[in-house]
Amino acid sequence: MLKKIPVEEVRLGMHLHALEGSWLEHPFWKTRFVLRDPEQILALKKSVVREVWIDTGRGLDIQAAVLAADAPNASSAPAPTRAVPGAPREPAIATAPPPVVAEAASTSFDEELRHAAGVCNRGRAQVMQMFNEARLGKVVDAEACLPLVSDISDSVIRNPGALVSLARLKTQDDYSYMHSVAVCALMVALAREMGASAEECRRFGLAGLLHDVGKALMPLEILNKPGKLTPAEFDVMKTHPQRGHELLSEARGADPTAMEVCLRHHERMDGAGYPGAQASPDVSVAARMGAICDVYDAITSNRPYKAGWDPADSIGRMASWKGQFDPAIFGTFVKSIGIYPTGSLVRLASDRLAVVVEQNPLALTAPVVRVFYSLKSQMPVPLATMSLAEARNDRIIGREPPERWKFPFLDELWAGEGLARR
Repeated sequence: MLKKIPVEEVRLGMHLHALEGSWLEHPFWKTRFVLRDPEQILALKKSVVREVWIDTGRGLDIQAAVLAADAPNASSAPAPTRAVPGAPREPAIATAPPPVVAEAASTSFDEELRHAAGVCNRGRAQVMQMFNEARLGKVVDAEACLPLVSDISDSVIRNPGALVSLARLKTQDDYSYMHSVAVCALMVALAREMGASAEECRRFGLAGLLHDVGKALMPLEILNKPGKLTPAEFDVMKTHPQRGHELLSEARGADPTAMEVCLRHHERMDGAGYPGAQASPDVSVAARMGAICDVYDAITSNRPYKAGWDPADSIGRMASWKGQFDPAIFGTFVKSIGIYPTGSLVRLASDRLAVVVEQNPLALTAPVVRVFYSLKSQMPVPLATMSLAEARNDRIIGREPPERWKFPFLDELWAGEGLARR
């Protein structure tokens, strides 16, 4: 049974089902779990959340929790609390459950890929609608994006590489929309790696989703041009950060972080960026994060005028661009997606080629790979998936340029045929 109770009555052993209040200000990544740590209760009480839903079928009811806390041998109990003035002694019983929030438990890469495909499809549709409404002069509704950011954040928490990698697979028609989804996921992953709180990670994710909203006001013949822009066209395109900032200044639910990333994600550490030609230290942390996530997704994605670069090769190239990115944040970004990101083509010490399938957070140079080609025989070999952390006689010895081999099926090796061609 679901019950809504004030946070002052929350005890260890209760199953937290959902939180009332602003989604962005929730103190936890997940909201459906059993409270087992006094620090969780302390974080809840310090937050702006004043009421929560508990599931008495999956955890202690309020009376049982009080008895457990008062038991002589209780190993840990929360500090004494006081009732909210005017609150009833018995919590209200839910007549309808609140929206379900996904668990943050870790899932397998393949399982999360299937879930992430649905999130990407919903994200594409929602960003497309937002862009179309902006073109029609309607006010941008950033608040309406919060559930999507929540879904993206939940996916990144369960398995960071799945949605980040899948969002890289774009068509020419949906690049602008899926780019926003991808940058949202990359911002969440980066913020999490930087040690940001759950609330901060969600804010950075929303900023990533909205960072390119100004492109909705760019002429379609320039935005979708299948070739290099002329200097005059590029000057027009360079106005999209200011145009986006103007849109967000009138939007519902756009916070300062989103507005800052929208306006400054094309600034560089050496001052050679736009629109303000700001240099370090004037470029904010949020803008520095946005710059890295924006460029990485752009160069690894197929565009109307060029094919995307290999993910691992892209990391190497970005590292060589002195003056463009914050070095410390870039180093953390590499940790968040891997030295050899999912989808990278690599050469093994066994003279075989493989595609990186999944990251190993404890050993960035030893991911899970799928072997498919022998360099000795110059022939395909039966597909074999292996964790290089457990392989005694094999390891990655370097990146391999996909353009040298022109394999047409690399994405299918890690994403599966259905998702790679979605």
